[in-house]
Amino acid sequence: MNKTPIDFKSINKLAIPALIAGVAEPLLSITDTAIIGNIEYNAVESLAAVGIVGAFISMLIWVFGQTRSAISAIVSQYLGADKLDEIKNLPSQAILIIVLLSLIILGISYPFASSIFRFYNADNLILQYCIEYYQIRVFGFPFSLFTFAIFGAFRGLQNTYYPMIVAIIGALLNIVLDIILVYGIEGWIPAMDIKGAAYASVFAQIVMAVISAILLVKKTSIPLRVSLPFHPEIKRLLYMIWNLFIRTLALNTALYFGTAYATGYGKEYIAAYTIGLNLWLLGAFMIDGYSSAGNILSGKLYGQKSYNSLWLLNKKLLRYAAILGLIFIVMGSVFYNQIGLIFTKDPLVLKEFYTVFWVILLMQPLCAMTFIFDGTFKGLGQMKYLRNVLLIATGFGFIPTLLFFDWLDWKLYAIWIAFTVWIFFRGIFLYFKFRRMFLPLIQKP
Repeated sequence: MNKTPIDFKSINKLAIPALIAGVAEPLLSITDTAIIGNIEYNAVESLAAVGIVGAFISMLIWVFGQTRSAISAIVSQYLGADKLDEIKNLPSQAILIIVLLSLIILGISYPFASSIFRFYNADNLILQYCIEYYQIRVFGFPFSLFTFAIFGAFRGLQNTYYPMIVAIIGALLNIVLDIILVYGIEGWIPAMDIKGAAYASVFAQIVMAVISAILLVKKTSIPLRVSLPFHPEIKRLLYMIWNLFIRTLALNTALYFGTAYATGYGKEYIAAYTIGLNLWLLGAFMIDGYSSAGNILSGKLYGQKSYNSLWLLNKKLLRYAAILGLIFIVMGSVFYNQIGLIFTKDPLVLKEFYTVFWVILLMQPLCAMTFIFDGTFKGLGQMKYLRNVLLIATGFGFIPTLLFFDWLDWKLYAIWIAFTVWIFFRGIFLYFKFRRMFLPLIQKP
């Protein structure tokens, strides 16, 4: 069995494409946010609606898109054990299950869009825009999950290059279509405002799904055609997905409370929160490139029982991710005032955004540690422990902190302090668990 190299070049060969692909994902939402925030009429209400719907759709994708991590974990472990042929039919079966589930979610949520976004405290014009935007964008949901599942197969095969290509194409296409459909082309295409942004996202997601399918079939030995009976590992896969499902519900409970409280504070607050959240997610996905490398390599090393290499990998990934977090702080500090103007010119929204942006920046190194351990534990298949950590972090960290500082009337500060506590809880539990698991297994030189 070939030894897996753990050096700067090998790590970055996986991490850099994963980083670019990861950044491309939140760019879809950031593009909508920046372009919608600068439309001529009702920009603040439209921006608020994009933020609310974006939070809900992100929740759906994160909850049901966990197939990617589960597929990646199992495929990488079989690859490390040199038994890839035994697992070839599993990804197509997982893709079928998750796409069927996404169609059920679409069918249930579409007619209840009004009730869903009233639950987020949206009303009047903001609620109207939420419904219009969601009832178009939700049709991209099955295509997103299909793409995520294929990305999981590629990651398990130690390939982040093709997901990067697909993500770049999707992001660039979304930007071009956003500009054309939101603002219109005089004499050719009417300005569609918030509906145009939704159509742009859906079309980009469809194109990404088609390209992903072609690459999987043409460039790998993994088929898309579903064959029966179900693979024996489907039970373990579904158990992983179930634990990740519960975990992500806990994650999105925090995001829901953040969005709902910001909406309740007023339209300027939810607009400012939307900008901050998208930038926070951008930083998270930048760090997630190294988290993805941890996911991919840790599964393979675990399959090889290379515990010393696994320990070394984690140390190096933490160092690289921390550097990225510091770069994010420096760049955000240098362009502090210019960043807000990209998204809106409204002085009240900018005031609230600038008040809390520094908190978002300072969180980044802490996010680095947490996301690296997140990726490592997914690669190890430790989904149950990840689930329990998120439940504790949300129930005993985020919610009590939010309620306390909201009681003090700290508004957006309350939300971002709660997120900081939430990230700290997650990181510290994973750090000590990793040490307990692998420190005894390391062979001292």
